[in-house]
Amino acid sequence: MTTSTARTRTGVTPALKPYLRLLTATQFAFNTGFYAVLPYLAAHLGDGLGMAGWLVGLVLGLRTFSQQGLFVVGGALTDRYGPRPVVLTGCVLRIAGFCWLAQAGTTATVIGAVLLIGFAAALFSPAVESETARAAVTYETETGTPRAQVLAVFSAAGQAGAFLGPLLGSLLLLLGGGFRTACLAGAVVFVGVLAGHARLMPRRPRRVPVPGAGVVLPREVFANRPFLVLCLVYSSYLVSYNQLYLALPMEVERATGSQGALGGLFALSSLLVVVAQLPLTRWSARRIAPRAALPAGLVVVAAGFAAVPLAPDGPAGLLPAAVLVVLLTLGQMLLVPAARGLVPDLVDDHRLGLATGALSSVSGAAVLVGSAATGTLLGAPGPVLWAVLAAVPLAGAALALTLSGKGRTPVAGTTVTD
Repeated sequence: MTTSTARTRTGVTPALKPYLRLLTATQFAFNTGFYAVLPYLAAHLGDGLGMAGWLVGLVLGLRTFSQQGLFVVGGALTDRYGPRPVVLTGCVLRIAGFCWLAQAGTTATVIGAVLLIGFAAALFSPAVESETARAAVTYETETGTPRAQVLAVFSAAGQAGAFLGPLLGSLLLLLGGGFRTACLAGAVVFVGVLAGHARLMPRRPRRVPVPGAGVVLPREVFANRPFLVLCLVYSSYLVSYNQLYLALPMEVERATGSQGALGGLFALSSLLVVVAQLPLTRWSARRIAPRAALPAGLVVVAAGFAAVPLAPDGPAGLLPAAVLVVLLTLGQMLLVPAARGLVPDLVDDHRLGLATGALSSVSGAAVLVGSAATGTLLGAPGPVLWAVLAAVPLAGAALALTLSGKGRTPVAGTTVTD
C-alpha cells in the first residue's frame, strides 16, 4: 500500500504531486485576484461612473456571457494546443483587462475591459480544470486515492480564494486606494500566476494532436448521451445555485427589511466549503459511489429550498435563508467534485478540454434560461415559489440516476505526471 493511499484511509488530506499543487494554487490565485475586483464592480459603475442601473446589469451580463458562454472555445483550444499556451494567453489577457478596467471611464471602454476579462477566464479556466481532472485520474490510478478527493482540494482552494479576494479588495478600499487600486492588485496577482506557469507548466503538448481535435463541435462529445445527461444534471445544480443571487436576496429582504445580511451569508457559504469540503468528500468517497453523490447532492439542495417556508419567522427571521445557504452549499460540496470527476470517464481523453468547457457553457446557457423563468416566479406565494425551486434539483437527481455505472477506461500515457 502506498503512502498516499495510507494517508487517505486514515483521513488525512492526500499529499499532491507538484503538478497538482500548481493547478490547485492556480485556482486559489485566480479567485483571489478576480474576487478582489468583482464584488465592487457594480458600485463602481453606478456610483463612480454614474451608469444607469440597466446599463450596470448589461455590463455584468456581458462579462458573464464572455466567460461562461465561451468556455467551450477555451476547452477546444486546450485540446488542440495543450494547456500551457492557453493558460499563459489567458493570464496575459486578464492582466490587460484589469489594467484597462482601472483606467476605463466610458461605457465603451468599460464594456471592452470586462469582455476581455471574461474571455481570459474562458481560456484559462477550462484548461486548468481539464488538466486537474486528467491529473486526478492518473493520481487515482497510481495511489488508489479517489479522484473526488483531489478535485475537492481544488474546489476548496477556489473557495478560499473567493473568500480572501473580497477581503483584499475591502482592505484596499478602506485604505483609500479606490477601485483602480483593487484592479491593479488583481492584475499583480495574475502577473504572479503568469510567472509561475511560465516556469513550471510543461512546455510540450501532452500528445501528438489527433486529427480533427480542433473542431469546435465534434459529434463524439455533443452526440454523447451520457455526457449530455451529465450536462443537464449539472445544469440543474447551477440553476439552483444561481438562486443565491435571485431568490436569496428576496428572502433576506422579506425577513429583515434589507439585504444587509447577504454578505454574511455569502461568507458563510465560502467558509463552509473551505472548512468542510475535504472532510465531507473523504466521507463521501468511503460511503457513496461517485455517481450516487450526484443525486444525493441534488436532493440536499432540494431540501434547502423546501425548508425555507417551513422555518420560523420572528426573531429568527434569517433562519430560513441560513438553512438554504447551508444545505445548498453542502449539496454543492457533494456533487461538484463528483461531476467534474465523471467527465474523464464519459469522453475520449483528447476531447477532455472541450468537454470540460462544454459542461460550463451548456450549464451557463441553462442558467440564463432558468433565471428568466424563475425570475417570473419571485412574486408568487412563498410555498409555490420554493416548491418549484425544489423541483429543479429533484428533476436533476432523477436524471442523474440514469447515468451508467460503467465508465470509460482512461487511456494510458496521455496524462502529464511528475
